Amino acid sequence: MADDKKAPIPGVATTGFALPFVYRLFFLLVEPISALIGAYYAYFDQSFYLKLTHAASAPEPIPLGTTIVMSQLANLYLFFAINECLVLRSTTDLRVWKRVLFCLLVGDLGHLYSVRELGPQIYWSVTKWNAIDWGNIAFVYLGASMRIAFLANVGLGAKSRKVKRAA
Repeated sequence: MADDKKAPIPGVATTGFALPFVYRLFFLLVEPISALIGAYYAYFDQSFYLKLTHAASAPEPIPLGTTIVMSQLANLYLFFAINECLVLRSTTDLRVWKRVLFCLLVGDLGHLYSVRELGPQIYWSVTKWNAIDWGNIAFVYLGASMRIAFLANVGLGAKSRKVKRAA
């Protein structure tokens, strides 16, 4: 009976792949840590976060509704970090990786769209960026680029293969 639990399901295969170092470093370490940093500031230092986002409209004191929204933002950053770190670490199924990274790419595009009210120059005026702009723009550009490259199989090439599920 115990052996039956370990037997592969007939006809079921998973897609295994060798993950290149740059993707492993970025998706499993750098990006989740960065999301945790964003969660920390959005929750524990809301005034600082809001001033960096747009000093002219940063309220003092912070209204209750804004505190709630900032806490929700912190929660989303935490979810992002946990989802990317734990879900992607739990599988070698290329289809799962691509689906998760596609969803995160949609999030990247929404994140970039969310700062549009700061004007079009926010997307390219690198010399005027502060710390949060580097996170909200440059780092999101990097994350989106990494996801697009992964989804386009850049660096995966011959390393991607079908493998039978082990018994």
